[in-house]
Amino acid sequence: MTGVPASAAGGSGTKPVRGGKLGTAAVNQASLWNIANILTMVRLLLVPGFVMLLLHNGGYDPAWRSFAWAAFAIAMITDLFDGHLARTYNLVTDFGKIADPIADKAIMGAALICLSYLGDLPWWVTGVILFREIGITLMRFWVIRHAVIPASRGGKMKTLAQGTAVGMYVLALTGPLATLRFWVMAVAVVLTVVTGLDYVRQAVVLRRKGLATERAAAADRASGASASAGASESAEAER
Repeated sequence: MTGVPASAAGGSGTKPVRGGKLGTAAVNQASLWNIANILTMVRLLLVPGFVMLLLHNGGYDPAWRSFAWAAFAIAMITDLFDGHLARTYNLVTDFGKIADPIADKAIMGAALICLSYLGDLPWWVTGVILFREIGITLMRFWVIRHAVIPASRGGKMKTLAQGTAVGMYVLALTGPLATLRFWVMAVAVVLTVVTGLDYVRQAVVLRRKGLATERAAAADRASGASASAGASESAEAER
């Protein structure tokens, strides 16, 4: 759930060239209906099903929570696969760029809100994680015309920790496993805050560099225009 949207995806229906990657022409002909986008849409469709399974029968039935965990696990797995396919085959569409981060935030947000609603997870934990995820997504759009904030190792660890912790809370665990999930969630919250602050730092640096580059380019254009005007005036004077 970090870096360039995983399924910034779209396929051309063109047979991949050797090496498993498509050429530039194929990328430009990307179709909406490709495997990466389909996996993203499946993840979106899983959200309401996951919520119904988790809250079914009052939300405390171990069997139904196991079904909810299976839906959550499938959503997390599709996130890995659509990202891999998008990177490998250069399946890029505007739909994928928008839908992938929405799908990621939707399934995680739905899980956190439902768990807090059921009293299994403190609301402040849900608030911290959602604030970070939504805030970083907006920040990416804030700097996107200057540069793309790359996915960091810490961000990937954060995603893994969040997915593992939330999955453990979805299951009706007791005893030592219930204690373990508390510590896994604690690690996820720490990584969420630390990586969030790091992304803010990167965004500020990238925006400053981008603005400085734009100002330098504008100054060069102005200087070139002045030099051209001066040359024209000199030519006129010589005539």
